[in-house]
Amino acid sequence: MPTPYDEYGTSVQRLFSTFPSSWPGFGLLLLRCSLGIALTYSGTIVLLGSAPGPVAFAQHAIAIAGGIFLIAGLWTPVIGTLVAVDQLCIALSSHSLEREDTWIHFFLAVVAVSLAMLGPGAWSIDAHLFGRKRIDLNSRGRGPSL
Repeated sequence: MPTPYDEYGTSVQRLFSTFPSSWPGFGLLLLRCSLGIALTYSGTIVLLGSAPGPVAFAQHAIAIAGGIFLIAGLWTPVIGTLVAVDQLCIALSSHSLEREDTWIHFFLAVVAVSLAMLGPGAWSIDAHLFGRKRIDLNSRGRGPSL
C-alpha cells in the first residue's frame, strides 16, 4: 500500500539535484538562515511599526512565514519561489518606490530564487523527508531497513 511519502516524496526529491553535506551543505545552511532571518526581521518590523493595509499585511506575513520555513529548510524550492515573487511585489509596489530600501527587496528576491534553484542542503527538514535513503539488502531474516 503506498504511503503519502511514496506519493509526494519522489516528486519533491526531483526538485533537488543533490543534498550536499560538508562545506557546501554548511554554506546552504548559512544562506538559508541569513535569508530567513532577514525576511522575518523585515516583515516583523513593518507589521509591528505601522498599520499596513491588507495587501501590505499579506506581503509581509508571507515574508515572515517564508523566513521561518527557510530557516527550517522545509519546502525550500516552493517557499523560495514564493518569497522571491513576494519580495518583487514589495519592491515594485507604489508605496515602496519612494523608499530607499527598494533594492534590498530586489536583493532578497534574487537570493530567494538562488536558494530555490540550489536546494536546501543536507542540514534541512527537506533532506530528512525527501533525501536519498540507504537501503541495506544484506540483512538476513529481516526486511530492508532504511
